[in-house]
Amino acid sequence: MAKKYNFYAGPAILPHEVMKKAQAELLDLNGIGLSIMEISHRSKDFEAVINGAEAKIRSLLGVPENYTIMFLQGGASLQFGMIPMNLLKGKKADYVHSGEWAKKAIKEAKLFGTVNIAASSEDKSFNYIPEKFGFSPDAQYVHLTSNETISGIQWRKFPDTNGVPKVIDMSSDIFSRKIDFSDVGLIYAGAQKNIGPAGVTLVIMRNDLIEACADGVTTMLSYKTHAKEKSLYNTPPCFAIYIVKLVMDWIEAQGGLAAVEKTNELKAKTIYDAIDNSNGYYKGTAAIKDRSRMNVTFRLPSEALEEKFVNDAKKEGFIGLKGHRSVGGCRASIYNAMNLEGVKALVRFMGKFALENK
Repeated sequence: MAKKYNFYAGPAILPHEVMKKAQAELLDLNGIGLSIMEISHRSKDFEAVINGAEAKIRSLLGVPENYTIMFLQGGASLQFGMIPMNLLKGKKADYVHSGEWAKKAIKEAKLFGTVNIAASSEDKSFNYIPEKFGFSPDAQYVHLTSNETISGIQWRKFPDTNGVPKVIDMSSDIFSRKIDFSDVGLIYAGAQKNIGPAGVTLVIMRNDLIEACADGVTTMLSYKTHAKEKSLYNTPPCFAIYIVKLVMDWIEAQGGLAAVEKTNELKAKTIYDAIDNSNGYYKGTAAIKDRSRMNVTFRLPSEALEEKFVNDAKKEGFIGLKGHRSVGGCRASIYNAMNLEGVKALVRFMGKFALENK
């Protein structure tokens, strides 16, 4: 099979070592003679998988003991509604409008209470992270989107919310860097970027917020249900959770989050340097100080050249470089599993393409 470099924004690249191990164990998990996809979620064998995944997540992220880790379904999109359904209680929440994913979260929250837009970068097509905030002292929580995959911007440091719990959508950059849990009430992330395959959603929630969740919420949409039943109220996405466990093992083998973060910084610098040193042939779309280390967005001199760039790249084995349909341009998603070799190979292709297509 010809070498392929996967730059899709999601579902995204998985570590090769993880897929090889999953392939080897697909028909027989740990010598039990059955696949992970056909054993009971109540069995001791699956219990070891889900408990192992939880323990590794807690260790790698440094999750404090007063937080509960849950494996849910429905992706981040379901969390957009589940969060205000449980926490808003008809009151007020602050949202920072930093892009398309924040916009979707805001839309859902308005169904359950008052939304205060504490800051927005819509005035410049979401190409920067806001720096001035109008937070409400009586807000139930402050919602942030840590990394916007479409516009390619990322928070370097989360704002001080004066003790109001932060609720953070980290779908596209969780496990790419260390996290400070100060004032964090809830973190949620769809798996299909940096954690595993689509189908499972990670929620890390402070216990006092779980206890304060609204009553009368339908069973499957109540955090209390899943916290009490340790993510096993109903049949969970067993295979996806198994892959999450393997990805956590892989991150640990890389040296943990400190090592992964260092590599991510180097990968991002490598590709942004190529953009900045192209004499304007490639132009980054995000403000330099807020550039994402996960999703590098850029433009070429014309849309025709962008189309040619994407098509030529595909022929050379670089796939997934077309920008999001809502903004156009090009985008290279360089999540944890994309190694430095792949980034350097893309940079070489970019240089060659620019020389041949002036």
